[in-house]
Amino acid sequence: MAPRLAPRIPPCLALGLALGLALLATREAAAQPVPVEIAATPIERFDAGGATRFGVLEFRGGLVLTSPSAEFGGLSGLTVDADGAGFVAITDRGYWLTGQILSEGDRPTGIAGTRLAPMLAQGGGTLAAKGYGDVESLVRTSAGYLVGIERRQEIWLFPGPDPVSAAGRRLIADPALSRLGNNEGPEAMLAPPGGDPAAVIVIAEESQDAPDRLPGFLFGPLARPVPTGRFAIVRTDEFNATDAALADDGTVYLLERRFDLLRGVALRLRRFPLAAIRPDALVEGEVLLSVNRLAAIDNMEGLALHRNAAGELILTLVSDDNFSALQRTLLLRFAVVE
Repeated sequence: MAPRLAPRIPPCLALGLALGLALLATREAAAQPVPVEIAATPIERFDAGGATRFGVLEFRGGLVLTSPSAEFGGLSGLTVDADGAGFVAITDRGYWLTGQILSEGDRPTGIAGTRLAPMLAQGGGTLAAKGYGDVESLVRTSAGYLVGIERRQEIWLFPGPDPVSAAGRRLIADPALSRLGNNEGPEAMLAPPGGDPAAVIVIAEESQDAPDRLPGFLFGPLARPVPTGRFAIVRTDEFNATDAALADDGTVYLLERRFDLLRGVALRLRRFPLAAIRPDALVEGEVLLSVNRLAAIDNMEGLALHRNAAGELILTLVSDDNFSALQRTLLLRFAVVE
């Protein structure tokens, strides 16, 4: 019996198949984490006058970060490990940045082991390719990492302990969030471990309806979040929310930024008890730090907390340079010294 011959594939079909496989391989390779070189230059003085103490905050050090990678920059959210070294950051082009913060005591001295990877979406592809790349807020939960996506005004979950390899899925798409302005989305998030007053707390950058309020949204439970209430934070002097973090003692630290052409950029840090956040509450808080462009700041958008060996609370801030040659990527550290 003569052997069966494999069916001939038309040359045009074979070429299309080969190109498709090559394109798929290219996309898969592009989705893999890649090492990125980051140079760190110490910031010798935070304040133009050389001050290091600002009320209960003490400046412990800072870095100017630069990289030859075109995808480095735009840092808009940050988490750090309990030791203050390992970190996960997000960029507003839809990338993860992971690595280690090198320190001498609490003074940061460099960045090592850094990798960039595109954020993956459930069903295949990346968030950026699907038009969800403008990620602005990040918080770690028991279920994984939550990411707030501006313009789309949604919250996505990247399950598990390693967000780089996880495919994200939409967790919250709420009509109240969707009514936020195009550039007024979920800039800050909290995820109280006990789920009280909510499993997910979202703070918007600003409100298009109430210029003296920063809108807040409550959702729970974490497994299937639904709206459980609204609150607001008093907005003054045109400062907008850019991030928030919850300390282990139940205190919320709020990072704010102001920018206009006349005054330039400014930074403010406030704090208030988590218990102040309740449905229909109006929260004001205590101002810890307010500085303008004379200080070593830029467009500060990420905030993370950890405790050092002495038990002091350490605040780590990073800036979003908007991938602009006119701005800088900064990492700053302060200790809360009561």
